[in-house]
Amino acid sequence: MNTTPYLWWMLTSLAVLFLLVRCEKSPESPAAEPYPETSLDANGGTWKTCVLTSGSEISVPAPAAPTSSAYSLELNNLKQYMATATPEQKRLARFWGGNAVLRWHEIARELAARYNVPPNYNPDGKTYPNPDPNNPAAYPRFPFANPPYTARALALLAVAQYDGLVAAWHAKFQHNRLAPYKYDSSIEPLIPTNDLPAYPSEDAVIAVASCELLKMLFPAEKGYLDRLAEEHIQSRLWAGANVESDLHAGRVLGQAVAERVLAYARNDGMARAGDQSKMDSIRADAANRGIREQWHSLDIPERPAMLPLFGYVKTWNFDEATKIALRPPMPPMPGSPEFEADMEELRRITKNRTREQFRIAAYWADGPGSYTPPGHWNRRAAELIQEKQFNEIRSARAMALVNTALHDAGVTCWDVKYHYMIMRPTEADRGIKTSTGIPNFPAYTSGHSTFSGAGAEVLSYLFPDHASNLQAMAKEASESRVYGCIHYRFDCEVGLQAGRKVGQYAVQRGRTDGSQ
Repeated sequence: MNTTPYLWWMLTSLAVLFLLVRCEKSPESPAAEPYPETSLDANGGTWKTCVLTSGSEISVPAPAAPTSSAYSLELNNLKQYMATATPEQKRLARFWGGNAVLRWHEIARELAARYNVPPNYNPDGKTYPNPDPNNPAAYPRFPFANPPYTARALALLAVAQYDGLVAAWHAKFQHNRLAPYKYDSSIEPLIPTNDLPAYPSEDAVIAVASCELLKMLFPAEKGYLDRLAEEHIQSRLWAGANVESDLHAGRVLGQAVAERVLAYARNDGMARAGDQSKMDSIRADAANRGIREQWHSLDIPERPAMLPLFGYVKTWNFDEATKIALRPPMPPMPGSPEFEADMEELRRITKNRTREQFRIAAYWADGPGSYTPPGHWNRRAAELIQEKQFNEIRSARAMALVNTALHDAGVTCWDVKYHYMIMRPTEADRGIKTSTGIPNFPAYTSGHSTFSGAGAEVLSYLFPDHASNLQAMAKEASESRVYGCIHYRFDCEVGLQAGRKVGQYAVQRGRTDGSQ
């Protein structure tokens, strides 16, 4: 049934995902053991930042000298922490020592999956309740972590981590106080050693910056996130990796960076992305462009359009003029040979969907209860970073490039969707049946395709030995929406191409950020 309420979509999607791809698509990721960071990236403090003007913008005071009595006291206190650590605390020391940048992205993905559930309709059977950011724990919970929201959330998290670590690296090599085990051979750390200066603690920076951003994005989780951040910071004492002053300086720096990124987020345009009052003018503008048969929600009752003004949210890697220049031309119209050819393909799939097509559609569905297409590519980035054993700052750089590209892909795609207001295939022909439900926004271009094109483009730059596989993944993700009869093929092909163009802007940033 292609016009049933959203609840059918949610239950069907979750059931299919659970049965077919549970192991591959679970929000949890395999436990990663700490690995030695052999590359220090000593010039990391000079890399180009995203929100900060530079790595030197926030000054970090000089620490006590390693030969001072104050530092000797800290070493003694550290040894006491380690001597009294419980088995659970030792486990946590290794857990957080397994690349904290990725740990916090894992937490963010899990939160996105938990909050990726739109509300059911009100008792009147005609309207839907709106999540209230001032009462986030009440039903319906705030936020609804749909794909654009998740893309923005992961980008903000990644930027806070990256800018925070560039600032930390600047201070580290300015003051050059090493880890405590370098000054006291009796300290045997629980994680691999390295020659990186320990002041300020990069883990404290990551913990505080990540926590503060995620509390803004998922306000009902403040207590949970604060506990995780404190556990992360304390784990550095149990591990023997930092003394208290390392951690204190990292806390202060992480908070300062978080405040700057939060200020950016408050003014990036997201606050008005869900404004439904503009829909009449959006429809009128599309009609003036020649779009007479426009998209409408097929939920019963009709659900408000998902984030109609997300296309106006600020992008990271290019400006507004570039966004408009990236906008693809008008797609084929009903009655044209191109449109009818794509419709005929969907009719054939509806009647004869193969088991393999169904598997691909289900694997890439990334619907309710999942961490969405941006989260899917975020996780793939994390897996590759883990495989290559990047150090913390290089991990943060990679995640910033990937996730800002995914965010920009979402903005450009939503700009196109509400510019043209193209109806879904299920509106053009009610005989077409989807395999995973009908998203509540216009068809052209495909969000999955745009996100995937951008994600694969940046990851291919970062991990060229995986490029062919990544591009094949993006193509499969794009085609999955045809197999699911969610999109016309032209939605997907144009979206994939547009996503690649978006990704190229992040690649260009990476090539000129000073990290080469």
